[in-house]
Amino acid sequence: MTDYIIVGGGSAGCVLANRLSADTSVDVTLIEAGGWDKSVFIHMPAGYFQLMKTGQLDWGYHTVAQDHLNGRTMFWPRAKVLGGCSCVNGMIYIRGNPSDYDQWAQMGNRNWSYDECLPYFRRSESWQGGGDAEFHGGDGPMQTSRHGIHHPLAKAFVEAGVQAGYPRTSDFNGAHQEGFGPCDSTLAVQGGKGRRASASQAYLHPVRDRKNLHIITKALVTRVIIENGRAKGVEYVVDGRKTILHCDREVILSGGAVNSPQLLQLSGVGDPEHLRSLGIKVEHALKGVGQNLQDHLAIGLKCRVSSPISLLPLVNPVRAALALGRYMLNGGGPGAYHGIEALAFVKTRPEAIAPELQYHFIMIMYDDHGRNIIPEHGFMPYFNISRPRSRGSIKIDSTDPSRHPLIQPNYFEDSDDLRVMRDGIKISREIVAQKAFDLYRGEEYGPGKEVRTDKQIDDYLRAKIESIYHPVGTCKMGSDDMAVVDDRLRVHGIEGLRVVDASVMPTLVTGNTNAPTIMIAEKASDFILDRDADDANKSERRAA
Repeated sequence: MTDYIIVGGGSAGCVLANRLSADTSVDVTLIEAGGWDKSVFIHMPAGYFQLMKTGQLDWGYHTVAQDHLNGRTMFWPRAKVLGGCSCVNGMIYIRGNPSDYDQWAQMGNRNWSYDECLPYFRRSESWQGGGDAEFHGGDGPMQTSRHGIHHPLAKAFVEAGVQAGYPRTSDFNGAHQEGFGPCDSTLAVQGGKGRRASASQAYLHPVRDRKNLHIITKALVTRVIIENGRAKGVEYVVDGRKTILHCDREVILSGGAVNSPQLLQLSGVGDPEHLRSLGIKVEHALKGVGQNLQDHLAIGLKCRVSSPISLLPLVNPVRAALALGRYMLNGGGPGAYHGIEALAFVKTRPEAIAPELQYHFIMIMYDDHGRNIIPEHGFMPYFNISRPRSRGSIKIDSTDPSRHPLIQPNYFEDSDDLRVMRDGIKISREIVAQKAFDLYRGEEYGPGKEVRTDKQIDDYLRAKIESIYHPVGTCKMGSDDMAVVDDRLRVHGIEGLRVVDASVMPTLVTGNTNAPTIMIAEKASDFILDRDADDANKSERRAA
């Protein structure tokens, strides 16, 4: 018996395990399907390419065939390890646009405006700049840093953006998001040494020995036990052996946009027609479970450089092995940084409320999620749609908990998403054509100079575009007929059950999703412990 059961040890789960167990009067159990974050490739910032190539920490998800992407089945990496995707992501620290959260509040979700979320971003963060009174935190668990723009290609990218008429931005997590500027990262940097600041390192490792915190790894939760409309515990499997764990207070699902709706459906919470078709007893009818799936699609404009100054040599197997050896020896060298210095957020239409495109400036060229490095010196303005209109679903097609659900993002179902990405190719070409790139610009590698018309660009996008791994929305927060949780993240109609992860976002944020997920969990911890939702600033220094 325990007080709280947290299902999923990703970013949100690590935050909750820390914050809830800080109350010594309660007992907390965290259950994770993966293991501990032991791999050196997790902690070495440059190691994420190796993790992507090997898939050693991946669930192995793929989407169903996409009707609007030539029938392609898309690779959908999700991490299976304590720390979740914060252990394998590109370490980009972006909170999103203030209008994202204001929209959530306008949809009827109390206490979710940007001004009400900002204290929780600050509480989670320990910024290398020491914090500032308005936007950054200085003593939170999650270390963030700013490498700065040093490489000549990254400098050219920012200058080219300004020459093309876009603003220069000093802090994408500050007052103004739109423009070109430096990248903030979840990297702990000191004395030339760098280490990934994952959620497990920031929140879980410092408290793993608390007597009231129990961590169960390599355990697959198969169902939530629901009796008379209340969550009483969970059933999980370790090495083929089933165990039932009961709780006195709450079961909290933090499995992410795939696993949380999957587990709800397996437990009898979802669309009743769908559940009955699989022979699952309906505990509570919620048609929105698994619906409202949103994700960021991305692609790069690949351009050769006229001189060998890209980061290509660093991914050479011999150089990569030497970098690994140096990193293991002293924590420094090229392995101590992830290689992204500059970002950009731009609008495709002046009347847009917020930027519709996000650019990561990559100083090599690759295909297939980095699993295929193009062996030529080059760079990529790698961009994604920020606010897609297309909606998809996560739906189980079996009562077997180990079987992956059907992942249907419905990419490009809304034609405006295709239009935004087409404009992204055109804007990328406009940026690369600026004077700042004159010293470095080589021939366009992809799509290639022969791809010019809208139809040709659209064909290229459908053939090459890929996910940038930001799925959200499948347990939507709200009060409408398709909402799954209320604005305190309690599952509608079931007592003692919450969802706390990216799946509760009603709409996708304008940026990477790790920082917002951590913020959501910070905020949820106050809900669960019944703290005043407006009192976050007073509790910023609570135990880390």
